[in-house]
Amino acid sequence: MGIDYIKQSISDDETLIHVANFHWMYVFLALINVFVSSVIAILLLVASVKFAPYIPGANVGAGGFVEQIAYLHPGIKILAFFIFIMGVLKFAHMMIIKATTEIGVTDIRLVYKRGLVARAVGEIAIDRVEGVNVLQGILGRMFGYGRVMVRGMGVGEVVLPPIAQPIRFKKAIEHARTKSRERQAQAVHSATSAAPVSPPAD
Repeated sequence: MGIDYIKQSISDDETLIHVANFHWMYVFLALINVFVSSVIAILLLVASVKFAPYIPGANVGAGGFVEQIAYLHPGIKILAFFIFIMGVLKFAHMMIIKATTEIGVTDIRLVYKRGLVARAVGEIAIDRVEGVNVLQGILGRMFGYGRVMVRGMGVGEVVLPPIAQPIRFKKAIEHARTKSRERQAQAVHSATSAAPVSPPAD
């Protein structure tokens, strides 16, 4: 997960507090798609070769497993290839999401950028964040990853993808909210101090 967009969009008076990263479990689950699709495709071919002698009119090749696959019906081979490709495409899709997603917290806003060609950017002003919840299952608590749900005034709930150290990300948002309140209080104090004092009436 890069932060190119976040770096480019930060103003001079803005400070980057925290950048979220995808957990390694996300890559593992992406690889699982390739593994599962490969296993299903191989099992389909093995079952087709094994039961081919019992199917009337089916060609039964001699030799090893690879030679016997050549005699299978083209539809079976196309189906096995299609299943494998679906797993590869799912893996590629998840990796593109990982590579093109940026999630960061500054002292002014929360930034959630997605997409490569069609870019979608969501921003929530820190002073409009109403609450932050961490969503973790059993595996998430064991391995330290989870989703973060942010509730903002006027934008509803925004659920971020699985990230590493979600509790740390929540603390970063809370820290940014504290800095925002301090900055607002200081601005009010400065405005009050700078206000002209009316002379007492005679």
